[in-house]
Amino acid sequence: MKPGAYTQMYVQLVFAVKNREALLQKDNRPRIFEYMSGIVTSMNHKSIIINGVSNHTHILLGLNPKLSVSDTVYEIKRGSSLFINTNCLTQNKFAWQEGYGSFTYSRSQLNNIYNYILNQEQHHKKVSFKEEYIDFLKKFEVDYDERFLFDFLE
Repeated sequence: MKPGAYTQMYVQLVFAVKNREALLQKDNRPRIFEYMSGIVTSMNHKSIIINGVSNHTHILLGLNPKLSVSDTVYEIKRGSSLFINTNCLTQNKFAWQEGYGSFTYSRSQLNNIYNYILNQEQHHKKVSFKEEYIDFLKKFEVDYDERFLFDFLE
């Protein structure tokens, strides 16, 4: 970064397991999310929290402005898929679905979004991933085409 350039950008990333399979088993999630955090950190982003449920994940990070969001997601998905498959952390071959959601937050919102991501298991007892994701798109006024959303198997 150039001298005199200062940034503060917080981004939540959301993406799903391919075919919406419930492959991220509870006992393996901490190890997988820790590895994903290492990928985020190695890209000089600030890893704030990574959590999810069996079929999707949420990542909150402080964005390194030198890297695009799409390159960041690509590296997290690529690296974590290799890690999961190399270490046989799922019964079937693991892959992430195409696509992702990316939503920005101000510093004053971090505590709320942190707690939201922390409590994913409780949240999804009441709300499906599809409902959650479409709510994000609407809240952030993102134009979307339902044909290109995740494959939601309810």
